[in-house]
Amino acid sequence: PLGVRDLKRFGCPVDFRRSFITTSANSFYDSFIRWQFRKLQKSEKIGFGKRPTIFSEMDKQACMDHDRAEGEGVAPQEYTAIKIELLASEWTSAMQKSLKKGSKVYLLAATLRAETMPGQTNCWILPTGQYGCFEAPENQVYVTSHRAARNMSFQDILMPWGKPKCLMEVSGQELLGKKVVAPTTKYKYVHILPLPTIKMDKGTGIVTSVPSDSPDDYAAYMDLMKSDKKREYFGVKKEWVDGFELIPIIDVEIDGEVRGMAAQYVCEKLGVQSINDRVKLAEAHDTCYKLGFDKGIMSLGPFKGQPVKKAKFEFRNVMIKDKQAFTYSEPEKKVVSRSGDECVVASIDQWYLKYGEESWRGQIEGHLQSSNFVSYNDRIKESFEDAIGWLKEWACSRSFGLGTQVPWDEQFVIESLSD
Repeated sequence: PLGVRDLKRFGCPVDFRRSFITTSANSFYDSFIRWQFRKLQKSEKIGFGKRPTIFSEMDKQACMDHDRAEGEGVAPQEYTAIKIELLASEWTSAMQKSLKKGSKVYLLAATLRAETMPGQTNCWILPTGQYGCFEAPENQVYVTSHRAARNMSFQDILMPWGKPKCLMEVSGQELLGKKVVAPTTKYKYVHILPLPTIKMDKGTGIVTSVPSDSPDDYAAYMDLMKSDKKREYFGVKKEWVDGFELIPIIDVEIDGEVRGMAAQYVCEKLGVQSINDRVKLAEAHDTCYKLGFDKGIMSLGPFKGQPVKKAKFEFRNVMIKDKQAFTYSEPEKKVVSRSGDECVVASIDQWYLKYGEESWRGQIEGHLQSSNFVSYNDRIKESFEDAIGWLKEWACSRSFGLGTQVPWDEQFVIESLSD
């Protein structure tokens, strides 16, 4: 084979006596893979449908681990996009000229904690950030980062597919101080405030603020509430924070007492002075989020009295049903294909292995804990347990490339980590 010839020329120390071909060129291996996948299909371990998949626009197909120049092992991360309405009276002059009258303009804030939305006191934005105003269904306009909009367009949220229509751009600075309606909070409106630590390559570049629960939000909010110099530096008016007190939303036991505002307690305990105390804030974040999720009880909202673990997804579903939010996905870290383009998450037709199926996963977990499994190293066993925990639906097909064709649907090829 030419590949073997070239590797020998490179001087690679490979024992090619142990090599064999894993494509349809090797009829024996090809038959083995076909048999294995027919067996999996017969056992109903393989499904089909649209699912979020790391996708290369340049290659026009799913970009699996072996197809990547950067980002091996990175999976899609699902966010809840909270629709925060920019009041029509608050539109910038450019918006009034460029957007249709009667349009609803929403800032999209990506979050993993939809259940905390009743505690919003403001909305964060990056002053130096550049945002797009994208045409959305039902006469709506979504304000978000260009990266997030690109991902949404591959998931049929923004159109056309892969090419979201940007009506205009707006800077974070232009939106500072604007009044917005944050869904489920008790305040009639809240203000958009500056947060210099926002990253435009993660999420939508717009962040909800729940300072009673989030140490990062608490530290940033207190900076603006207490420091005249900070407000002056960012151009923040005092009335944008005055009157917007913290809202307790989760009761959680910390240090032997039930705390209604965990972020405030932990930040004061650790001596957090500002958003620049990154090490202390990281510790506070881990403490609040872990205890809040494991032991927290909702103290506000439609699921008051329920454990956070249970309310988390139920609250999100209510917001989606009420059209206050929707879900979208993006790569949890940067992924670059071997063709050189930055990958997105696309909703595409896929054959996938049902690794998350309870009965199948139960069999694997049972074997892992049995005397028949010997890892010789606790770290190895922990790695298996971790993989079993996150691995749910593994895309096992792609549109073209080397490999074995899916026996019952030959327009697809079985991807290289599945055969």
